Amino acid sequence: MDGDTNSNHSTPLLTNKDEKSPVTFCTKLWEENKMVWQIAGPSILTSIFQYSMAFVTQTLIGHIGTLELAAAGLQNLVVSGISFGIMLGMGSAVETLCGQAYGAGKLRMLGIYLQRSWLILLGTSVLLTLIPIFATPLLLLFGQNRDIAELAGTYSIWMIPEMYMFALNFPMQRFLQAQSKVGVMAWISLGVLVIHLPLSWFCITRWGLVGAAVSLNFSWVLVVILQFAYIASPSCKDTWSGFSWLAFSDLLGFLKLSLASAVMLCLEYWIYMVLIVFAGLLKNAEIKVDAASICMNIEGWIFMVPLGFIAAVSVRVSNELGAGNAAAAKFSVWVTVSIALVTQTAFVLLILFTRNSFPKLFTDDKAVMKEVSTLALYLCVSIFLGSIQPVLSGMAVGAGWQGAVAYVNIASYYLIGLPIGIFMGFKLDWGLEGLWIGILVGIGLQTVILLIMAWRTDWDNEIELSKERISDAAGPDEEDK
Repeated sequence: MDGDTNSNHSTPLLTNKDEKSPVTFCTKLWEENKMVWQIAGPSILTSIFQYSMAFVTQTLIGHIGTLELAAAGLQNLVVSGISFGIMLGMGSAVETLCGQAYGAGKLRMLGIYLQRSWLILLGTSVLLTLIPIFATPLLLLFGQNRDIAELAGTYSIWMIPEMYMFALNFPMQRFLQAQSKVGVMAWISLGVLVIHLPLSWFCITRWGLVGAAVSLNFSWVLVVILQFAYIASPSCKDTWSGFSWLAFSDLLGFLKLSLASAVMLCLEYWIYMVLIVFAGLLKNAEIKVDAASICMNIEGWIFMVPLGFIAAVSVRVSNELGAGNAAAAKFSVWVTVSIALVTQTAFVLLILFTRNSFPKLFTDDKAVMKEVSTLALYLCVSIFLGSIQPVLSGMAVGAGWQGAVAYVNIASYYLIGLPIGIFMGFKLDWGLEGLWIGILVGIGLQTVILLIMAWRTDWDNEIELSKERISDAAGPDEEDK
């Protein structure tokens, strides 16, 4: 998990003047492949370890009772899901600016960007606190069972500290990713997960849902403390020079990029929550929701791999644009897409070959197993598209295209894909399959548009935009450094 390299300041792999002889191309392809995996590998492990914390807690809650499990699941999917999506999205603004500043050699600006993001995300957290406070009436408004809604609302209030940890954690992760210091995040996440396992069991067996909240909140606090300790250590002495009043300058410009990032990623993240909600309105809703939840669970675990590629391509593109290497940024995008295609195709084949047997791992209900087997084909298409679309989204973050991609997502998912899914699911009576087809149409359309954007992009112009972005965000005393 040794990802802490500073290879971005070495001789660029590919410049606009490179000769394209076969040997040279193969060498550059191999070198780029190694650089991508140096970032993607530890990032994938970090995502898996952190995702496992909530998974472990929810699994243990299932041994308390079905009511508690349903309440925890509702809190995790809906209440926490909303704040998680917003924080994750807004935090990606740091990814753009830190990555480009690092490539340009303006190392001190990384710490300033980190602090600006903290200010904005903590302020956003204060507003988002209203969601868990009023979670019960909101869930009742969505037609949820009263007993489940009331318990989920109570659990949501206990989980408020987690939201503030998201606000601190996501910017720190992007700050470290921009410098390719991803290995340390994987080790920290693994260490905290090892502590979380017995702690969660101890707390839940004694205090139930309250214990679940205590253990999960404590683990996220520990992640934040350990990451900040590393950032404040000599390991980041070039990019972190302590707290600065410069963090309060240009907050409006930073907020605009953060909001665009949040809209872009939330529209992608929430579309599957919308799918679950509409699945609950179908005939035999219980079977449909159970089958959809199993498929979403599988896709959630597999998506840990594309998350690593998102981090890798975002870092590579932003670093190379900041360093003025247009051809290297473009080359990295296509190499990462190729790697993602190979890995995701392997998952697709595994699911296809086991589609009649893997549902037994999740349920004993034959009707649910049959529904999951039927949905396996749609799940495979989602996973395959998940090899291209996330990488292109990571490219968009690295280049700072969040605003443009947000409009693409609105049109693809909500103006075209979702209406098609609703029409097929309800009007044509295709059920869950029809809803999922609509979502796939949206993902496919978004993928095609992003491919066209990547293909037609003037990467030399992106370098100039990167310089302007860094110059605008820097204080006057920083521009000369």
